[in-house]
Amino acid sequence: MKIVVIGGSGLIGAKVVARLRQQGQEVTAASTSSGVNTVTGEGLADALVGAQVVVDVANSPSFEDGPVMAFFETSSRHLLAAEAAAGVQHHVALSVVGMERMQQSGYFRAKQVQEDLIRASGVPYTIVRATQFMEFIEVIAAISTEGTTVRLCPAGIQPIASDDVAEAMVDAAIGAPLNGILEIAGPQQFSLSELVQRFLTKKKDPRQVMADRHARYYGAELAEHTLVPEDNAYLGKIDFETWYASQPIKA
Repeated sequence: MKIVVIGGSGLIGAKVVARLRQQGQEVTAASTSSGVNTVTGEGLADALVGAQVVVDVANSPSFEDGPVMAFFETSSRHLLAAEAAAGVQHHVALSVVGMERMQQSGYFRAKQVQEDLIRASGVPYTIVRATQFMEFIEVIAAISTEGTTVRLCPAGIQPIASDDVAEAMVDAAIGAPLNGILEIAGPQQFSLSELVQRFLTKKKDPRQVMADRHARYYGAELAEHTLVPEDNAYLGKIDFETWYASQPIKA
């Protein structure tokens, strides 16, 4: 199969491209650096010639409400129209577990629009909703820090390693379209505040986490199960300790 990976040079995209090539698939890693721009439409038609599958793992460069909505809406419209014209048989998109429960956040409202456009496009599809990546724990700590205190909601979270996300995206890409949603998560559940404190302690970071039920997560208030998947989710194999031990920069 010819498979085009949109966002093919990013954290997940590069891993997806490498795994598909190891399987002998014909893969195009499409990104702005390779001349493919889903926001303007530049390079899309040429990149999709002969493609059976498109995997979209691109993310917005801005999380501000206006730009993030413009990115996901415009890029999705361009990409899905180009896929329909090229006869693409399967659109695989990466989304977020609990997204529909966090509509106070501009980012997750934009992801909802992306999903709605996919469903309405007529292109057979699979939406893979992932829990938060372990690689973003440090970012969550940074944006939640006030002085030496990190204020975080103690809601449940089931983080997943990017390697497990990539494996799930590859499986979806080479499989038949679900015309529905697949949820994926890591093998362990924590509270968000506990997870970040564990990470900071391992790094010997002096910041302390304060559990605050009303602390917002990317602009949204969380209930206990907002960030965790349903019982039938696909679970990755990499736990937090194994993931942390594999990271190149540790305390």
